[in-house]
Amino acid sequence: MKPGKLPPELLEKLVLSRLPSKGKGVIVGPGTGIDGTALNVEGTLVASSDPITGATKRIGFYAVHVNANDVAVMGAEPRWFLTTVLLPENANEGLLSEIIDEISREAEKLGVAVVGGHTEVTLGLDRPIVVGTMLGEAERLVRPDGARPGDAIIMTKWAGIEGTAIIAEELRERLAPILGEEFLERASSLIEYLSVLPEARILRKVANAMHDPTEGGVLNGLHEMADASGLGFRVYAERIPIREETKTLCNYLHLNPLGLISSGVLLTSVPRDYAKKTVEELLSHGITASIIGEFLAEEKRVIVEENEERPAWRPESDELWKVV
Repeated sequence: MKPGKLPPELLEKLVLSRLPSKGKGVIVGPGTGIDGTALNVEGTLVASSDPITGATKRIGFYAVHVNANDVAVMGAEPRWFLTTVLLPENANEGLLSEIIDEISREAEKLGVAVVGGHTEVTLGLDRPIVVGTMLGEAERLVRPDGARPGDAIIMTKWAGIEGTAIIAEELRERLAPILGEEFLERASSLIEYLSVLPEARILRKVANAMHDPTEGGVLNGLHEMADASGLGFRVYAERIPIREETKTLCNYLHLNPLGLISSGVLLTSVPRDYAKKTVEELLSHGITASIIGEFLAEEKRVIVEENEERPAWRPESDELWKVV
């Protein structure tokens, strides 16, 4: 495809004809010659925007779920999605079709309408880049700075699951002779746990704050929650769930799973009195969950390992960038 905006006929063929039908509250949706969208919003509007730059495969999938997670952690139900797709000069129509099909399929799974965006071939790129913006409605807003001293920290799923899936896909050729195709299939399948919507729908009823730890993993996510609320924290390393696939990859590649990108995990600050019952409810819905620590009024931020309290290190960059 040639550099620049897609011609109207290609836009219709490869993008517009593949998008889900209009969803709730859509007044003006996507179309040729339409540069914006108009929406009827009933609750509190919550919005978030994120690019997908660390993966080259399934980037349409990532774009929808990463952005949906960002509004879900504020107590909102994702409703509307806008996306900008930038393609390298040598991209073919099949690549764009694959990205749009992924976006459409995952948006429909979540009940999200794709209401606008932009698609073009951009000079200077060596890979496609997808930038997403998700809008949602919240009946009860969960503020990211709402954690309180004494709150229990609940964590769902397993540390580093997104990073595990990305590494298994991106380094498959290198790792297959060593770890085997069956192992890499299991590791890459963890991408199916990327959405935090199921647990967010349960937790938003009781949470003081929620956060999905992306770059920098679980530890950076804890620091970000503490930053927002001006608190410290104490967490217990042995309570942080980690999949065997993640442990194996991290051991082989000399990575720390607690600093590995962890979309799919939800960190939640919950009043101590509700914590145990909340974990039981999550488990009853088949969602792995643990109480991993608590927020502190004092500034110290520590991790307890082998009964020894140590300062909780803060990743300067994600462990993923060491290998991908």
